[in-house]
Order: sequence, then structure tokens, then C-alpha cells
Amino acid sequence: MTSSNRQPAVTIEVLHVPDCPNLIPMLDRLREVTDIPATTREVTTDAEAAARGMTGSPTLLINGVDPFALGTSGECSIACRLYRDENNQIVPAPSADQFRAALTRTTDPDESERL
Repeated sequence: MTSSNRQPAVTIEVLHVPDCPNLIPMLDRLREVTDIPATTREVTTDAEAAARGMTGSPTLLINGVDPFALGTSGECSIACRLYRDENNQIVPAPSADQFRAALTRTTDPDESERL
């Protein structure tokens, strides 16, 4: 018997370049929002970035999807990536509220339809 409260499995992966200064803020913010473990993967070439869907460092993938790709050029690269918070300020990682919304959009199909 399957419980209706059972959540689907969620995978979180953070793609980054070596010594990325924004990796730690990204991981700290993720820990603030969820207890789902995040896998980190270092990417060192443009070819690998393209193969993995990395649009700058760090790139967050939830179930293989970059929930923050909307509004970006979509170009895959090993360049630095910055985000914008709710106040349109440039920040090293999305805010806790932005992460929560991204997790909800990516993991709850009913919520995605309402947004």
C-alpha cells in the first residue's frame, strides 16, 4: 500500500568549478532549507559543462533540472554564475525562499501547475 503523503525521491546536485567562491554559500543555503543531501561535482571543461547542463558555477540541479535557468542565456560554461534575489540584488546563491519555491516547483507537479 502506498501512502499519499509519500514524497518522490529528490536528488540535488551542485555543479561547480574548482575553488568556486560561491559554492559554500550555495551549500549553506541548501542546508538551511532542506535535509536532502546535495552531491557536489567539480566541472573543469566547457565540454563537461555542456554535457551536464552547467550554466555557470555554481549550478543547482534538482532531479537533473536547473530550476534557476529561466531568464539565463542557457549557455553552458565553466564561468562564474551569480543569482538575483527577490529584491533583484546580485547574490552568490538564491535566497532560502527561492530555494523552497524551486524545490516545490521541481518536486510537486500540482504546485507547478498553479504557478
